[in-house]
Amino acid sequence: MSRCAAAFCVVMVVVMLGGCADKGSEQAAPPLPQVDVITVATQAIQDEPEFIGQTEAFRPVEIRSQVSGIIKKVYFTEGRNVKKGDRLYLIDPVPFNAVYLSTKARVAQAQARLTQAKLDLSRVKPLLEQQAVSKKDVDDAQAEFLGAKAMLEAAQNDVIKAKFDLDNTVITAPVKGRIGRSHFYEGRLISAQTALLATIDQLDPMYVNVSVPESYLLRRRRELAEQKVQRPDIFQLRGMMTFSDGSVYPEEGVLDFADVALRPETGTLQGRFVFPNPEGNLAPGHSYFYPGQFVKIRIKGYVRTDAILIPQRAVQQGPSGSFVYVINQEEKAELRPIRASAWRSKDWLIEEGLRPGDRVVVEGFFRILPGAEVRAVAAAPSHSEKPTVQSQP
Repeated sequence: MSRCAAAFCVVMVVVMLGGCADKGSEQAAPPLPQVDVITVATQAIQDEPEFIGQTEAFRPVEIRSQVSGIIKKVYFTEGRNVKKGDRLYLIDPVPFNAVYLSTKARVAQAQARLTQAKLDLSRVKPLLEQQAVSKKDVDDAQAEFLGAKAMLEAAQNDVIKAKFDLDNTVITAPVKGRIGRSHFYEGRLISAQTALLATIDQLDPMYVNVSVPESYLLRRRRELAEQKVQRPDIFQLRGMMTFSDGSVYPEEGVLDFADVALRPETGTLQGRFVFPNPEGNLAPGHSYFYPGQFVKIRIKGYVRTDAILIPQRAVQQGPSGSFVYVINQEEKAELRPIRASAWRSKDWLIEEGLRPGDRVVVEGFFRILPGAEVRAVAAAPSHSEKPTVQSQP
């Protein structure tokens, strides 16, 4: 083969290899990146905000003495349940019994004087008609009768007061509940109505006080006015209680009081839920619901209409806040700022930025950039864990 023919063959081989390379590069063109998307739709969901609350006895009753004296006996055992009418304390009754007997004697004395005055008056009245006595004698007899009657009434009132004091030397429980520690014991002198002897807490039912921020009240009022949220009468709202260890109280409470004014020092409005507590009537140690506990109260009864929920994994964070990727009609990825206000299980509640029908990317973020053309496929449906929304106060 001549030198020219060999060179021609080399050129042809190079041309053929180049053509094959061009054809291979056309066949190896990368496919469009695939992303999983969900289609936004609205739904009605339960909106259940949660607040910190503190438990309180239904009726904390202070035990005070109506009389001053020396404590002779303490009948109850501290920290135990007492029934209405149970004896608690005995104040030395001897001086009060003496006063009572003395007032009874004065009543008898006043009664005898009234009887005598009545007889004297009945004698002198006929004598006046016979002009056997003067008009002054009759007037004196009449005055004596009225004076004796008044003295009898005063003595009878003294008996009532003395009997009241004597009866109150025995101090009884005015309500059913659990009595705390006694502040006074045998031999101590106590003053009437000032010395606090003990406190009885009624534990069934129980109160839970919650403080609601002003910002939440204003936002909720605006949502109700815009019909984004619906609720029953405010005093039909219910509450679920969670203790500090995460356990949930089995009974629901009902809102029974809302304060009329905000507390200026905290900017909150106080509400109160009442919870049944049948275990409070059992012996100490059988109930885990005590006054003074800090708990969480989840309020039930609000319904958010036309709510938009998207999975939490679809929400991204950037320098300007939260955003999601939306696939537009041109099948291109679009960055969309949003405002997410609350979470529901594994979903975010979206307040602004999305509309029904939008396709939101939930998987494949690393494959796309804003403006990139993509191939969107529907994501596998997920099951919500709880039909509730917890608002961030």
